[in-house]
Amino acid sequence: MYLKYINKICGNLIKRQCSCTIRKLHQNSNLHSPGAYEASGKTTVQVMNKDTEIGIMIDGFSQVGFKLNNDFTILGSMVIFPRSVLSWNVEDVSEITEQTLSLFTILEPKIDILVLGVGDRLQDFSLYTKILPFTRKHRMSLEVMPTEQACATFNFLTTEGRNVAGALIPPKIINTSEDDEMESKLRYQNLYG
Repeated sequence: MYLKYINKICGNLIKRQCSCTIRKLHQNSNLHSPGAYEASGKTTVQVMNKDTEIGIMIDGFSQVGFKLNNDFTILGSMVIFPRSVLSWNVEDVSEITEQTLSLFTILEPKIDILVLGVGDRLQDFSLYTKILPFTRKHRMSLEVMPTEQACATFNFLTTEGRNVAGALIPPKIINTSEDDEMESKLRYQNLYG
């Protein structure tokens, strides 16, 4: 019998405490609360490719050329620096020789690193035996990789402010995702619609 009364009293107390807490919350809700974190250490995002003051960066590539962040399209292979772009008369990895890389030895100031985009993944590593003695002779730092990774590496080194050059051959094979295909369809729909 006493248990019934105790449960009833405790139940009423809990209800009163909850309603008091809810009332206090509603009374304080008209205080200003910012919509986002506003103190120091706030995380921000900046798309570096949109900032042309950093330099020329690569926004995209295809089997026929490259799209740059300054809205230029380069057809074929290219040599790219943070402030300028040149056409490069090399269509295949087999055409990369000491002569086609000689431009990078006469630059002043000397480049920190040359990013060489060889199109698709290398199956034959004879390129290294051909150009490694040349790069050692001229004390040139070299990164050889598929063009997709070379574009990202060039962009990253440019944002760091490094004196970088890229020599890039468009890939013959491009792997696309469903998102890439949908984005292309929407872009063409807006273009022709």
